[in-house]
Amino acid sequence: MGRAEARKAQQQRGARRAPGGRAKSKGGKAGKRTGIRRFFTWKKMLGTFFGMILLGMAALIGLYFYVDPPDPNADALKQNNVYKLADGTVLAQVGGTNRQIVPIEKIPKDVQTAFIAIENKSFEKDRGIDLKGMARGVFNTATGKGAAGGSTITQQYVKNFYLTQDQTATRKLKEMVISLKVDQKMKKPEILAGYLNTNFYGRNAYGIQAAAQAYYGVDTDQLTLEQGAYLAAVLQAPSQYDWATAGPNGKRLVMVRFNAVLDNMVEMGELDAAKRKGMQFQEPIKPKVAPGQEGQKGYLVQAADEELKRQTGMTDTQLKAGGWEITLTIDPKKQAALEAAVQEELESKLDRKGRPVDASVQAGATSVDPKTGAIVAMYGGTGLTDQYASNAMRKDYQPGSTFKPLVLASALENKATTQDGKPINPNALYDGTSKRPVVGSKTPFNPENQDNINYGNPMMTVQSATNSSVNSVYAQMIVDVTPQATKKTALALGMHDGKGWPEDRPAMTLGTMNADTVEMAGVYATFDNHGKKITPSIIKSAQNKDREYKPVRAVGDQAISRKTADTVTKVLTGVVEDGSGKAVRSSAYEAAGKTGTTEENKAAWFTGFTPDLVTVVAMFGEEPGTHTQVSLAGTAGGGRAGGSSFPAAIWKHYTLAALKGQDSGSFDLEEAEMGKVQTPTGSTSPTGTPSQTTTPTPSGPTPSAPSPTRTPVTPTPTPPTPTPTPTKPTPTPPNPTPTPPGPPVPET
Repeated sequence: MGRAEARKAQQQRGARRAPGGRAKSKGGKAGKRTGIRRFFTWKKMLGTFFGMILLGMAALIGLYFYVDPPDPNADALKQNNVYKLADGTVLAQVGGTNRQIVPIEKIPKDVQTAFIAIENKSFEKDRGIDLKGMARGVFNTATGKGAAGGSTITQQYVKNFYLTQDQTATRKLKEMVISLKVDQKMKKPEILAGYLNTNFYGRNAYGIQAAAQAYYGVDTDQLTLEQGAYLAAVLQAPSQYDWATAGPNGKRLVMVRFNAVLDNMVEMGELDAAKRKGMQFQEPIKPKVAPGQEGQKGYLVQAADEELKRQTGMTDTQLKAGGWEITLTIDPKKQAALEAAVQEELESKLDRKGRPVDASVQAGATSVDPKTGAIVAMYGGTGLTDQYASNAMRKDYQPGSTFKPLVLASALENKATTQDGKPINPNALYDGTSKRPVVGSKTPFNPENQDNINYGNPMMTVQSATNSSVNSVYAQMIVDVTPQATKKTALALGMHDGKGWPEDRPAMTLGTMNADTVEMAGVYATFDNHGKKITPSIIKSAQNKDREYKPVRAVGDQAISRKTADTVTKVLTGVVEDGSGKAVRSSAYEAAGKTGTTEENKAAWFTGFTPDLVTVVAMFGEEPGTHTQVSLAGTAGGGRAGGSSFPAAIWKHYTLAALKGQDSGSFDLEEAEMGKVQTPTGSTSPTGTPSQTTTPTPSGPTPSAPSPTRTPVTPTPTPPTPTPTPTKPTPTPPNPTPTPPGPPVPET
């Protein structure tokens, strides 16, 4: 065989050995891939896969360091303030978002576990995200078994607190990264609390506290496991799963979730299987309309807000940021009784549209427990839309003759004496002549008695002068005590210094300063409490997630001695038994009190108390629109509207209802010291003739004589009936010697 044939045969043998019968390419290399196939070798594909994983990991690491948690979502921080009555009943919710953030300690442990069991069983162990759960959610979505889920509790908290509810890949990626960071920085209980406080549960309830109230009418710390299991179940679809409005399918689905909550807790070892079998679904209460501020609610909220700001230094903006749960001292039964008394004894008799003077009538009242200082009832007016500022707290009117007992208290406390050197006490004697010039004052003063009546012929006791509220007697008494000492006593008793206080002038005795019903209730409660200072408070407790407010100490130290307080109280019982306060007498209680009517009848007061209750009722004349102070004369078609008229009638109606069915007892006045009895010269009856036509005040119900034995209170008040105006004879001046003119007389 030649050389050429041998080479050809060798080539044929190599071609047969090559795969597929392919010949070697030029250069001696056989089987090389050509075209696009050369890019898809298994080595290249595996390398690309791992490269992408590494690139993704690098991107996630970069994002982890690049993405910081943003500022909290403003909506997640919005809360309202919740106001409750003393018995826990919700009075009002004020604010844009019905949310009250509560600490995790306020949420029962088994309720916390209920949410973990249905939402994220691995919560305690995961690092903020659950890759298996996310993969399972994607698979469920792809196979039509439901929307993608798998978000951990941490992720849901991040979505609620930092982000939005948008379903986008970008938001989801941010959610994952921030969740990892949040898990590193926050403890699990903090994350769980944030989650529970930011969720929307339906019924306008944001956060678990609002939800507990909306669905079961309780606070979070009172939730049972069954109730918590329902709240955890309803969270997935609040509008569909609300038992009160859900259709058959919605109820079926929420029951599936309710049972899953409890079954998962058994599986997790957090609930005993035997106990689980005995658990029953607890049906939620019917939805309630969110309480507003109609009627007296707005005034009570105002009073609570003012006290909280005054005592804590909070600004209005800080308070309105929300999150406060404020429990008031208001007793709902007494509050209802006070509102009914004003309606029955005043509002029902007014013709606000047809009689101009009636349109000007405003009423305010405060009732206080003298043993605790708690404000148990308050009346602020006909409503915020009619009268925005509470009449119970307004300080632009004078208290009139309700200030006179403070003059007597100062005289007793300072052991003051009369001009002839005798101790001032209830049996001390004074000249009751109307327009009598005071003696010993640098400032001339000769006030006129009501209707210019002369009392005592001319001497009368302090007790009699208090019963009839004789201006001339108290004008001389404050000079004997000194206005400076009297003001000091008044401030010690709880009155507030400020605008309206006269400067060392005897006119102070007529109550020419400004005061409100809360202030005067505190003063008279101090008398009632044997001289221990009472500072009325309307807040029982107040707290939010960051701080707790401790109410002021309502019962303080001795403002005046017990002897002084008991003596003043004893004198004021005489006012009710045989004086200007007779309209409130009843065999059902023992009472003490004082009437007061200011200059030109622009305000009328009755301030009275039993051993268990102090109540101040006031009426004010205020022209609608202009807020000008005007006279109350002619109210309800009657004559003078003094303290013994409508205010006294309201006081009695309320007190009978507030003390209904209980024995109010008697005053303990063992330390009262009336002083040595002095015999006045002549009769102590009023003498002389009035200086002007007298218009009898509308009288309250005809009083019955007080009985030594108290009986349970049965309210039987009748409305005051105005009486015709009699004509008096032309007056004769009581003093032959002219005296300097005095100020207009405050009525009593």
